[in-house]
Amino acid sequence: MPFMSDFRSGLLSGAAAVLAFAGSSAHAQTADAPPASLTEVASAEDGGTITVTGLRQQYRGDVPLKELPQSIQTLSGETLREVNLTRLDTALDFASGVSRQNNFGGLFDAFALRGFAGDENTASNYLVNGFNASRGYGGIRDTSNIERMEVLKGPSSALFGRGEPGGTVNIITKKPQFDAFGLNATVGYGRFDTYRAEGDVNVPLAGNLAVRVTGAYENADSFRDFIESEKYTVTPSILWKPAPDTTVSYELEYIHQAVPFDRGIVAVNGDPKALSRKTFLGEPGDGDTEVEALGHQFQLQHSFSRDWNMSFGAGYRDTSFTGFSSDAELVDGRQPFYNNNSFTTTRILSRQRRFRDYGTKDLVFRGELSGKIYTGPFTHHLLVGADWDYYKLDVLQNRFRPGTGANALTTASTQAMLNTFNAINVFNPVYGNLPAVGAFQNQRERQYSWGVYFQDQIDLTDALKVRVGGRYDDVEQTLNFRVPGTNGALPAVAKQDKTKFSPQVGVSYEISEAFSLYASYGKGFRFNTGTGAPNAAGVSTLFEPETTKSVEVGGKFALFDDMLTGTVALFETKKNNVLTADPANPGFSQGLGKARSRGVEFDATGQLPAGFRVTIAYAYLDAEVRTAAADPNFGFQLRVGDPLINIPKNSGSVLLFKDIEFGEQKLTLGAGVNYVGKRLGETGYRFPDGSFFTLPSYTLTRVSAAFEVNEHIRVSGEVTNLFDEKYFPSSYSRLWLTPGTPRSWMVRVGYKL
Repeated sequence: MPFMSDFRSGLLSGAAAVLAFAGSSAHAQTADAPPASLTEVASAEDGGTITVTGLRQQYRGDVPLKELPQSIQTLSGETLREVNLTRLDTALDFASGVSRQNNFGGLFDAFALRGFAGDENTASNYLVNGFNASRGYGGIRDTSNIERMEVLKGPSSALFGRGEPGGTVNIITKKPQFDAFGLNATVGYGRFDTYRAEGDVNVPLAGNLAVRVTGAYENADSFRDFIESEKYTVTPSILWKPAPDTTVSYELEYIHQAVPFDRGIVAVNGDPKALSRKTFLGEPGDGDTEVEALGHQFQLQHSFSRDWNMSFGAGYRDTSFTGFSSDAELVDGRQPFYNNNSFTTTRILSRQRRFRDYGTKDLVFRGELSGKIYTGPFTHHLLVGADWDYYKLDVLQNRFRPGTGANALTTASTQAMLNTFNAINVFNPVYGNLPAVGAFQNQRERQYSWGVYFQDQIDLTDALKVRVGGRYDDVEQTLNFRVPGTNGALPAVAKQDKTKFSPQVGVSYEISEAFSLYASYGKGFRFNTGTGAPNAAGVSTLFEPETTKSVEVGGKFALFDDMLTGTVALFETKKNNVLTADPANPGFSQGLGKARSRGVEFDATGQLPAGFRVTIAYAYLDAEVRTAAADPNFGFQLRVGDPLINIPKNSGSVLLFKDIEFGEQKLTLGAGVNYVGKRLGETGYRFPDGSFFTLPSYTLTRVSAAFEVNEHIRVSGEVTNLFDEKYFPSSYSRLWLTPGTPRSWMVRVGYKL
């Protein structure tokens, strides 16, 4: 394949040049310096060091977080465990500027960063140890293996490559330790018959070889009728240091989840609270949707000297997603629910029935070199890297869809007519209708991509730092339609090869040890999935990628001898080529839209007087449409200034802890508040009076307590949604509303050795 040949020759030539350059520069500057320890590698927000045995973080280099010209919020794994945040989406509720999005029936993590969410049909972009872990259908991310989470905000495409301009989330997993055997196990029971167990075992096999296995199992009923879930995850990892300056690691991850596909409830006459949050509008007979993911990560890291380091990594991830669902039909002409004549009180809802069999494979190789060069009085923190990625997505979907006559259902309709349209009464659901599904989608998408990137952060003075960088990407995208019911493939119906350079610049200035200012600018892009209308030759065309421009200014502080640290950021991002309805080809989409997001964020964490620990996050977001067009899903007209879906203007959270010691015993009390303002619940829809359908604001309160009986045993518990508020974290339309969990509780017993 010409693409592969070009890539191999380009990568080999580039790698040879980089290594030659690095070797000569490193030797010239630090030939006599001992190799840097690979255990103290990640800088804390206050400039200190977080110990992460053996592994440097990709795309970071050796620059402390406080000197980077961007906002980075860190959530430690210990904080997640103190608050019992066992899922990625609930953990991100305490990060500023993160908004929940449609979560695909409760089966993937979906969120927007600074107002932009990406493709609504795929999970949101996040990384695990620098590897993309959200491509595909790997289910809900469990937090049992998280050492810490970094919410990297602002224009980061110049390093990470294709992604959303608001930033990304990088999850750093727990690593084996060489020093001692360790065992940590926790079992818990909570409301709705929730059983959960977590385990963490660390075994040093030699002075330079260790194994660690983490895992979690959870089985739970739900406040939702007919919803029972089971999930388990296990992550064994190996860390080996064959030499003081070399580290080799391998990590395997297996995830299994089984839960009914659940689109939630409906809004009646625009009121999201009119229906009981327990009501299940799918079909119990559809059974579970099963998700499985198997991932491998391999990394080799080597220090040439105190200043120069090299890393090579490879990752492979395989996911599958299989099951039936019955979902509310969203097209007006097929949906009697919107017909308010004689069904005002009975409310009949027609539904599609779908069978999904999705599978993905993602293979990536990457290499990176980082170090310092000294030119006169200036220090250059250099970062140079390259990566190659192969991604394959197989989509098989069969469905039953109600006909256009569904909208004409009347009180005279017989049960046979309700069966014909797979309809259900939302106030008095009767289940058991499982219509046969027919062929709908059978396609394969492939992406071959490679990229090279560089970054140079220059210390002009002790206080003034300047960062320049960029990334060049080449992506080949191919979409094949396959014959339904066979394994054969037709010739590609759509193909494109795009190249893009994404630059970034930034500057930071330290006013004093307590305060610093920064500013940054960057460009980025992200591929749109799917195809538009066929061209003159009858061949479907792929969409142009979305392109973005982002600017950010802010300040960082470290007060009271670094006891309280934080960031204030102001930002604006503009996006082009957003998908809208194609005005010349009804039923198709085209990249004509524009959007903009601007706002303010505030993060702080640290110690308060009287021994209190606090984490604070707040964001003001103004995310809106910037081009008049039609929504590609429902055809509603979008106007300049219309808000983007699920993005609140105001949101914030506070976590507060207090440790009370009784000799060798310790009691920890905690409280948390999370506020989310009202937000758009369906793109483009307006009521007759011109108002939007919005989800109401909500405030959730939680309290917790943990008592360390001795050095081995810990008893803890918490109550969430203390005041039992009825709320909706996200929606996709008036007919797909995700209801929030009512008041709940859990108690746990942990043992540590």
